[in-house]
Amino acid sequence: MNGLLVINKEKDWTSRDVVNKISSIFDMGRVGHTGTLDPLATGVLVIALGEGLKLVDFLSCDTKEYIAEVKLGLATDTLDILGNVIKTSEYSLDADKLREVLNSFLGVNIQEVPLYSSVRVNGRRLYDYARHNLEVELPKREVEILEMEFLSLDDDKFTFRVVVSKGTYIRSLIRDIGEKLNIPCTMLNLQRTRQGKFSLADSYTISDVEKGHYEIISFYDVLKDYPMVVVDSFIENKIKNGRILENRYDDDKIVFVNASKKVLAIYEVYSKDRTKVKPLKVFNLD
Repeated sequence: MNGLLVINKEKDWTSRDVVNKISSIFDMGRVGHTGTLDPLATGVLVIALGEGLKLVDFLSCDTKEYIAEVKLGLATDTLDILGNVIKTSEYSLDADKLREVLNSFLGVNIQEVPLYSSVRVNGRRLYDYARHNLEVELPKREVEILEMEFLSLDDDKFTFRVVVSKGTYIRSLIRDIGEKLNIPCTMLNLQRTRQGKFSLADSYTISDVEKGHYEIISFYDVLKDYPMVVVDSFIENKIKNGRILENRYDDDKIVFVNASKKVLAIYEVYSKDRTKVKPLKVFNLD
């Protein structure tokens, strides 16, 4: 079994829980995911099966869309509602001011990684520093907010939709929004509605999968937006053996398929004069 399966992750499941469950259902060891969701979060979690694990690097770079619900007047150490409260305050906020602040985050931002995260600093996960009350300088990274949409504002919470680049922490974004508002904020709920081309409409619950109601997304369907080249059996054998090929193509990355639409490999240009392409990923789908 090779390909991708889009899961609608439930609250309180870790991404690893989902991987383990799918591995158990399909009785296979080669299972992974393409982008962690916090236990509090729900929604799109793309699961890679078998040779699909070779696609993880490509898919984890995709943009992601979220619907976030935010608690006003309260901040926690984990930046979400499950953490210990570290600050509360009174506040006044109207929709126009909130829209203005949300829109100010559009574009490139420098974001501080949350302390409660799996990012490594000096070989150690940040959440290990937090659990042992150790001081650590939190890394900062460049992220991009591509879309931002105000959805609603109630007495003590608001919701927004956002599309972000790889590596963006919505918890950190909410913290930064609160700092601009001068109101402590924390994440109340989060739903990932899309990762790259995969949306909630493509997803299945764990219960669906257990009942056999699911569809594995083929390599061809995953990669069909890339430049594709159909090759004959002579070139197919070279590709299967990981051979370097002459570059007869205009694109930096090429997906090679055979006449039966079986995906053979992803190649990329590697020589300075662009005369050669080398295998980036070769798939064993026999």
